[in-house]
Amino acid sequence: MTERLPVILDVDTGIDDALALLYACASPELELIAVTCVAGNVSLAQVARNTLGVLELAGRADVPVAVALGADRPLVKPLRTTEETHGPHGIGHAALPATGQREVASVGAAQLIVDVARRRPGEVQLITLGPMTNLAAALDLEPRLPSLLRGWTFMGGAFRVPGNTTPTSEWNVFVDPDAAKACLAVWAASVGADPGTRLPLGMGLDVTESARVMPADVARLTRRAGAAEEDAAALADPSTLMQSGGSVAASPALRFVVDSLRFYFEFHAQYDGFYGAFIHDPFTLAATLDPSLVRCEPVFVDVEVGPGLAHGMTVADWRGITGRAPNIAVATSGDAATFLDRLIDRIGGLAGVSGS
Repeated sequence: MTERLPVILDVDTGIDDALALLYACASPELELIAVTCVAGNVSLAQVARNTLGVLELAGRADVPVAVALGADRPLVKPLRTTEETHGPHGIGHAALPATGQREVASVGAAQLIVDVARRRPGEVQLITLGPMTNLAAALDLEPRLPSLLRGWTFMGGAFRVPGNTTPTSEWNVFVDPDAAKACLAVWAASVGADPGTRLPLGMGLDVTESARVMPADVARLTRRAGAAEEDAAALADPSTLMQSGGSVAASPALRFVVDSLRFYFEFHAQYDGFYGAFIHDPFTLAATLDPSLVRCEPVFVDVEVGPGLAHGMTVADWRGITGRAPNIAVATSGDAATFLDRLIDRIGGLAGVSGS
């Protein structure tokens, strides 16, 4: 097997973060070093509970540092959570297993990121799937972090498309635009000072919303997991709401996927006009592991932190008007079909009914 990519995942575990965690646990080319938590979709305490529960569900007691707690609020503005999107506990209609005796790490998220990067310079990929508050704190501790990390991928921004939180802003950036602005500024300075610093990969709504999970995809995933054909087929029936039952409910991991996605589907049906879901975070992780899934353009990006309709907007200088050097490799298109096939294969394999 080829050498695995060491990864720290920084999450605000709602439904799509949970799917990204499962995808990570099912990816043999990934070495999951640690998972750091930040308030975002739900409160920090709930993020930690969800993260521990998903790792327990995936059978990943081997993760060296399972959960490290980070920021419980944005740098400047009050925390806004999104229970209407992810449910009151961040995992939709699903439930998670008890996490046994495993507790959160004694070291905080920002310090952990810095410690790992210093210990393994040039090796570790940081992937932030929520607000960038923990990374901003880590950069305060260690401004050389961009050159110490192998790279940084983030899910966030709307670069050539409308926002999903305001007309111009995407959720993760909107929650803590001050952190996003600070992180991108530090990376811009590091790229200018050290040509060896890699541009971060920015996975915004431009690409993540090209991947829609639909009931038929969930049915495919349950078949991959070994569910009975009648139970899998029922999930794709357009005349009924997606329910876990029979052999699907026999696998705790498979039941979690179906029950959490059902809430997500209900949200998108109400607000986006289709019974399915965008799954931003797993696509971000998949593109980090396989860059051929996306096409990117280097561009200078800043973040609007002032009031008004542009609050939280990721402002991309596509024409080079500012004269600033690029500080992000923005994903502009992606192979959603290949990603979805991979998601179904990996999470379906992890959630196998026969192994439950």
